[in-house]
Amino acid sequence: MSRILIMGTRNRKKLGELLHLLTPLGIELRSLDDYPTACEVEETGTTFAENAALKAVVQAQHLGEWVLGEDSGLSVDALGGEPGVYSARFSAPDPTDEKNNSLLLERLRDMPLEQRTAHYTCHATLSDPQGRIVADVEAYCPGRIRFERVGSGGFGYDPLFEVVEYGRTFGELPVEVKAEISHRAQAMRQLIPQLRQLIENGTWASK
Repeated sequence: MSRILIMGTRNRKKLGELLHLLTPLGIELRSLDDYPTACEVEETGTTFAENAALKAVVQAQHLGEWVLGEDSGLSVDALGGEPGVYSARFSAPDPTDEKNNSLLLERLRDMPLEQRTAHYTCHATLSDPQGRIVADVEAYCPGRIRFERVGSGGFGYDPLFEVVEYGRTFGELPVEVKAEISHRAQAMRQLIPQLRQLIENGTWASK
């Protein structure tokens, strides 16, 4: 018997970053790709918190399952916090990781290294099958934007995002290191005590 948690995304790489944290709790993590009837939730929020709540609540009510809504993105200080909640859509109308990274480099082309500070944000919201929010966390990872892509790991802006303490981008860092220091990993570690409490007090029963 296990507890099923659906992560409100089709991004398998995001799931891979979380599996080792949730498995010890007896939680089976699934993605929307495992549910053909999953709905598409429009990200109309203006903050990471609003979008995470939408992804969790709307999908939970639709599927009748526990859903973890997560919204994350990159905020660059010199750009007034952009791309922020529009990180995945930065190079719209047809955004890709490659185009997003190219646009970011173009926007920062004359900016010296000391002014290229940035941070990743991850906001995660857990909804029960009735659409009630039962847990909510937010975490950050500070860094800066390189002048060129380095490394082939990760996704999104990872080849440009340097963690200063390591002198490497998320694209270069070993998976096990990123799993310790990333914004998503930090958010999940904040969430785990809340998940454990839900399990221990019987709010979240196994199937």
